[in-house]
Amino acid sequence: MSEEILINVSPRETRVAIVENGVLQEILVERTNRRGLVGNIYMGTVARVLPGMQAAFVEMGLERAAFLHISDMVSENEEYLQPVGSNETSHESITELLREGQTIAVQVIKDPIGTKGARLTTRISLPSRYLVFMPEMNHIGVSQRIEDEQERERLKECIEQILPENTEGGIIVRTAAEGALEPELKSNQIYLAKLWESIQRKMKDAPSGTIIHEDLPLFLRALRDYITTQTERVRIDDLNCFERAKSFIDDFVPTMTGKVEFYTGERPLFDLYGIEEEIQKSLHRKVQLKSGGHLIIDQTEAMTTIDVNTGAFVGSRNLEETIFKTNLEAATAIARQLRVRNLGGIIIIDFIDMTDEEHKRQVLRALEKALARDHTKNNISAVSSLGLVEMTRKRTRESLEHVLCETCSVCAGRGTIKTTETVCNEIFREVLRAARAYDAKSYLVLASQEVVDRMLDEESASVAQLELEIGKSITFQVESLYTQELFDVVLM
Repeated sequence: MSEEILINVSPRETRVAIVENGVLQEILVERTNRRGLVGNIYMGTVARVLPGMQAAFVEMGLERAAFLHISDMVSENEEYLQPVGSNETSHESITELLREGQTIAVQVIKDPIGTKGARLTTRISLPSRYLVFMPEMNHIGVSQRIEDEQERERLKECIEQILPENTEGGIIVRTAAEGALEPELKSNQIYLAKLWESIQRKMKDAPSGTIIHEDLPLFLRALRDYITTQTERVRIDDLNCFERAKSFIDDFVPTMTGKVEFYTGERPLFDLYGIEEEIQKSLHRKVQLKSGGHLIIDQTEAMTTIDVNTGAFVGSRNLEETIFKTNLEAATAIARQLRVRNLGGIIIIDFIDMTDEEHKRQVLRALEKALARDHTKNNISAVSSLGLVEMTRKRTRESLEHVLCETCSVCAGRGTIKTTETVCNEIFREVLRAARAYDAKSYLVLASQEVVDRMLDEESASVAQLELEIGKSITFQVESLYTQELFDVVLM
């Protein structure tokens, strides 16, 4: 598995593409006027405490108040706090921890999405390349993705040795630390200790609404979080960012020194790898599979649904084999689409119905294997009796569609508009209503070109009949700025 990280920088936007074996797997976008908030630390004021929800709203200078749940708070009785969705009852009330008007330090763990404000925590965590420092905890942990028990023990021993005596706070060893040497871990620990000291100094006198710590810009976060042992090179098309990235790599990922390149080619970097075309494809509902089958992806506020279809693929043996092959290919394609589109929350996958239990298991395994490289936490359930797979994928930022697009002003997000026939019928009803309510000499209908054309052609007989019925003439005028659904009936 060869991997490349491509970083495209423009004055108003930074984009990072993760490419595996020449195929786009993930795209991250950060705009100058709308930078992500995840990882930022603020001093906030508790605006409202909601005992019924065991939560509070916190004002910290953003457009909308942010949400803080009791499960995301540090408490002296930590063991009593239950995660969101737990059936167990918490022994501690939010009112015992917070009061309105109280000033607290909080960290953003989820960006504002749609109409929802940011999600907060008081469990502050500071990540570096190999480690995550948690000031309020007192234990050493190792990422579950590091499966080798000997390596886990080695890393834990290294951390115990490099930590100064009487050090407060906990350390989590990240997946990227697998194989890292003690000096590399030590440099990360020193960096995090200094960063926490700086944050503590700022907290002492900072008024509410102040940002205490801002996470790294996107291109440096990508180097911190996405570089793996399979990463062959990083290409950056901006000289200033290249110099900063090179310095960052030398300090935190010395094994990548020499693999960071400044791209100076004539063709735009993303065009060279076909990234622009892939971004455009990721905004479409339909995803074509190589076999001839296809996926239909519908993203809504409540959940994302993915429908698998055989399409033009007819197979060569029998129906069950055709369905199985289509589902196998779809499983891999779905995993990639989830990453590229950054789809999160509840995801329902409607695979084509399979009767063979072994086929169901293989398709599910293929999906799990394809999602194993996903940097975002996900959880997959079994195939239901209806052939549906329910899964969740952690949502910390807006999906690619929400970043690049806005709701259509014509259909208001429905995805469909009324037919010209429907609009014509509405106009007839409106003219009748006006004729009964007002005494006018004639009526002028303002509508789009398509509606007027239909009125003067297919509906001409109906128009003539309506004129006889009301005893008034009806004329039509095209308004170029009107959408197909919009019209006005003017009394003359």
